[in-house]
Amino acid sequence: MRIAFAGTPDFAARALQAVLDAGHVVSLVLSQPDRPSGRGLKLTASPVKQLAMAHGLPIMQPRSLRLDGRHPEDAHQARDALLAARPAVLVVAAYGLILPQWVLDLPQHGCLNIHASLLPRWRGAAPIQRAIEAGDAQTGITIMQMDAGLDTGDMLYHTARPLSADETAASLHDALAQDGATAIVHVLAQLEAGRSLPRVPQPATGITYAAKLLKSEAALDFNQPAVVLARRIRAFDPFPGCSIQFPGLGAIKVWAAEALPSPATAGSVPGSILPGGHFDVVTAEGTLRLKVVQKPGGRRQPAEAFLRDVSMPSCLSLR
Repeated sequence: MRIAFAGTPDFAARALQAVLDAGHVVSLVLSQPDRPSGRGLKLTASPVKQLAMAHGLPIMQPRSLRLDGRHPEDAHQARDALLAARPAVLVVAAYGLILPQWVLDLPQHGCLNIHASLLPRWRGAAPIQRAIEAGDAQTGITIMQMDAGLDTGDMLYHTARPLSADETAASLHDALAQDGATAIVHVLAQLEAGRSLPRVPQPATGITYAAKLLKSEAALDFNQPAVVLARRIRAFDPFPGCSIQFPGLGAIKVWAAEALPSPATAGSVPGSILPGGHFDVVTAEGTLRLKVVQKPGGRRQPAEAFLRDVSMPSCLSLR
């Protein structure tokens, strides 16, 4: 089939590679404009654009797709390119722009989205991280027929996977990226063979929203339970990372921690550091053992190595 593809980060690039490997003709690629990256803030192409360039695919990078929006010239050029590309379907994965109705209506089979959750749970921008943060037992991939709502379209296909106790956003991203690539190739094969895919409306119950990650969420609050903090640390690895205020050093990153089943010392207040040779901090419920940390300007290191180089205070800031 002739396919157009819209995506930006590595998650989407893996799906595009799978579509190409399956032998489909990718007649147009849409990706976000180049962004400043690295210490030098050099303009850098997205992973999807880099892959498209390596395969010699036509690329468009509109700032908007709204014909009546702030960048109508971009939208009109993108529309002309999509019309010329004549896609049977537009595959969308973590693109980052809202698709107006004219885009949804243009391909013969509409627009199919690769979403990294089991809809309707975790609609929105950060489904991978929010699933870990909430302590979900499983997550997965949903292939959805896109409509004008926020991840509200009918479901065509889904695949689930359990969440392990040590899952981080980085490890889950890689697993779901592969699952999404496999799933979209399966769905496209059904369409190419002329098989009808059952469109299942999303249920009205069980809807949750995965809000965009904010740097302001990074600070650990020891007034929360240890199990909640341990999940957040895993969910925010690699971005935005979690942090604590350490006297004399400022904000240090916490990349791994364990919620201990034993209760904290009676009478200890949240933020208190317990003796015993480990980086154990009292929380509202239980003790949080910090296992991997990072000084400002340094690298990740085991908490034991960090403790050998610093003078330990009796208590950390609660935020």
